[in-house]
Amino acid sequence: MTIKALVARLFDTGSRFIRRYPGVVALFGFVSGVASFVLVDRQAGLAKVVALIMLVSWVWLMLEKPLRRAIHRLFGWDMPPPLLHYATQLVHQESLFFIVPFFFITTTWHSGQAVFTLLLGAAALVSLVDPLYYRWLARKRWLYLAFHSLTLFAALLTALPIMFHLSTPQSYQLALVIAVLLAIPSLGALFPYRGWRRGLAIVGLALVVGLCGWFGRTWVPPATLWLTEASVTLSMDDAEREPGQSLRELSEAQLRADGLYAYTAINAPRGLKERIYHEWWHDGRRVDRIALDISGGREKGYRAWTHKRNFPPHAQGKWRVRVVTEAGQMIGVLRFRVTE
Repeated sequence: MTIKALVARLFDTGSRFIRRYPGVVALFGFVSGVASFVLVDRQAGLAKVVALIMLVSWVWLMLEKPLRRAIHRLFGWDMPPPLLHYATQLVHQESLFFIVPFFFITTTWHSGQAVFTLLLGAAALVSLVDPLYYRWLARKRWLYLAFHSLTLFAALLTALPIMFHLSTPQSYQLALVIAVLLAIPSLGALFPYRGWRRGLAIVGLALVVGLCGWFGRTWVPPATLWLTEASVTLSMDDAEREPGQSLRELSEAQLRADGLYAYTAINAPRGLKERIYHEWWHDGRRVDRIALDISGGREKGYRAWTHKRNFPPHAQGKWRVRVVTEAGQMIGVLRFRVTE
């Protein structure tokens, strides 16, 4: 049997199997995606392999048409549409079920980040349910392109810090640029007319999408950074790097006696070095912003704290310490109240 005949037989067998057992594809995407997250959490080296597979699969997806032409030219065989459709769906499932656990862990749920994460969860559900994916999503070109871009953007946010040890702001900027650039050829389908107006409309829409993504970054969780422990306390054991008793309420006299510590342990990928900030807010107004440098790799999170002594004359009321990245993405928040 020639190579050409063997490839044709393999494609045909795969196509018939997928048409006969479509649920197996969905189950495989779900199980492999969740397993990838679990393995990433256990083995940093394997995390890079999983992330690389994700990015390669997305490159393949973006180059689907040229690859189809290349296969036809080399082997004289057209890939059946059902096989391509299921392959695309599998990439979406694998990517979404790999990244959704990261975002569910890192989301601060009483903030706008909940909207982005719930949107990803809804996208994962749509990719798993064939009637929703094929009869509702795939038939609406603009909706399918939005779904595609959202998944790619979230996958890059998760993969880039793991693979290249990029900081969260660097990863966000690069992921946004890549997602917008790769979406430009697809945006052309939204404008049927030709000429310079079409090109101008495509570029304008791409810029709008990019600006919305940049100014909406505070609504996007930092996919690979999350709090493993956090507390507001009156004392710290510097030698053991352990906080004292965690407080939810304290008097102004206690506050002014020796200041207050905000302690956080932050999980980050191995090799990642990141600058974060503790932002101290009093009754809705920011009164201080203190920088901290953290390093990834510690299983229980990198332990760091800020010690604030300088408080306003009237410190009573609601306080919160927002833990944020340099790009303004919130990792978590600590809340406490100062009484008389």
